[in-house]
Amino acid sequence: MLVFVYGTLKRGRSNHRLMRGARLLGTHVTDPRFTLIDLGGYPGAVEGGETAVHGEVYRISTPLLARLDRLEDVPVEYTRQPIASPWGPAWMYLYGGRRRGRVVPSGMWPRTG
Repeated sequence: MLVFVYGTLKRGRSNHRLMRGARLLGTHVTDPRFTLIDLGGYPGAVEGGETAVHGEVYRISTPLLARLDRLEDVPVEYTRQPIASPWGPAWMYLYGGRRRGRVVPSGMWPRTG
């Protein structure tokens, strides 16, 4: 299965070590239908809006998906839904927590605009 990551799971970020065993397929930019929020140490994408989120797509195992679900506190802080990617449908984690943050208009985290 595939997963689209856009925050701390990306290469060079604090939780990327959890992606051990995953295979990077490439970078991807979603359709512009989200709002990306900078929550301090991590981002959260919310359904609705006009932002295209920038990230990476990985091929992962079922056990790795379960570990990522624990990290993302599914279904309390995040949920996941499939999105289209060049390699087929990929899971994307959507923020549903109560914490507020700043909108990231560029769709790239850490924020670049």
